[in-house]
Amino acid sequence: MNTLRTHYQDTLRPALQKELGLKNLLAVPRLTKIVVNTSSKELGQDKELLAKTKAWMSEITGQAPKVTKAKKSIAGFNLREGDIIGLTITLRGVRMYDFIQKLIHVVLPRTKDFQGIPRKSFDGRGTYTLGLNEQIIFPEVEYDKIGRIQGLEITICSSSRDGSQGLALMTALGMPFAKEK
Repeated sequence: MNTLRTHYQDTLRPALQKELGLKNLLAVPRLTKIVVNTSSKELGQDKELLAKTKAWMSEITGQAPKVTKAKKSIAGFNLREGDIIGLTITLRGVRMYDFIQKLIHVVLPRTKDFQGIPRKSFDGRGTYTLGLNEQIIFPEVEYDKIGRIQGLEITICSSSRDGSQGLALMTALGMPFAKEK
């Protein structure tokens, strides 16, 4: 399923070099990593929910998640230092390209009333963050085994220096952005 990586290296990279007016092929923006995370206070309180969340995150990414703990206590949130508050996974290499290909071609089209993803979620350095409201749009997740519906955040990091290069890279990869009004 590594067709997106070879397509990028063989076709998209030279085209992006011409489009962006870059002299060196190594200056063309590329994906560096994808971070998938979810957080909820209940993960630290309910061990069964934590196990189920680890299971579905492993299924959608092909990698085991890392437990995220609170760095400091916050009395207003009834949170203590060291409490489990989430799970995170960092994807690189082959798994990263497999995940983004699945995200673009399978997952996002399954979203209810999908009109494209917003362009405004770039941070100015080519990093794009996308939030999903429910994990059941992934084909690997079975509704009976998840415990409850949870959202997740997907951060796509690239080597681009600004948002316009990042947008050009994501568009070339086939990211379905919403039409501008």
